[in-house]
Amino acid sequence: MALSLAQRHRLKALASQEAAAASPAVSMAGGTAYEMQLAQLLQHRLRLKQIQSNEGKAALKLQLLPEYVPYVDGVLAAGNGAQDEVLTTIMIWRIDAGDYTGALDIAAYVLQHNLLMPDRFERTTGCLVAEEIAEGALISQKASGGFDLAILHRTMELTAEQDMPDEVRAKLYLATGRATVAGLTADNPGQPGQVMAGIELLKRAIELNGSCGGKKDLEGAERLLKKIAPPTGS
Repeated sequence: MALSLAQRHRLKALASQEAAAASPAVSMAGGTAYEMQLAQLLQHRLRLKQIQSNEGKAALKLQLLPEYVPYVDGVLAAGNGAQDEVLTTIMIWRIDAGDYTGALDIAAYVLQHNLLMPDRFERTTGCLVAEEIAEGALISQKASGGFDLAILHRTMELTAEQDMPDEVRAKLYLATGRATVAGLTADNPGQPGQVMAGIELLKRAIELNGSCGGKKDLEGAERLLKKIAPPTGS
């Protein structure tokens, strides 16, 4: 059942108080707001287990996510980095539901404070964030839907110092390179240096993983660069 405006305000305030009081060395466990949200999360996970379709799961997560907004906002506003299974799980749910901006808002906090992912997630936080967003971008790009370049730039910035397999980072460079040159033509070459920036990103993706699938993208970007380059001697 949806919370009233007053209930949402109280939940956010309580989450802020508990997050501010919790030490980074401990967990949010025991806090009233946290335990309420954790219990709700467990119930929602049971509902998700009844759905086999990944698209169906993503649709349900999108429907459920607003119920966690007051808690998340409260923790992000005042938290000191205490371990928080609700926060890390909602970060992943936001990615699954396509709310990449919301997911990165949480990821910035999670990575800053080195929060651990729940045991059911085998990857480190930085690796998981980079790979899930990169894969979402690559799927969208393959379907000719494009992807928000600003989201990819922010993902790269947040995960730049995070350890992950080269193959994972290659996906992020590939998606960002493709987004950088997407829609550019000789008549519409974008901002000065944009095509070259895309080329460098694609080259880096291939350096990290020669099988990443970016070679044709690189060839196309290099052909475009030749078309827009000023004539020799000009």
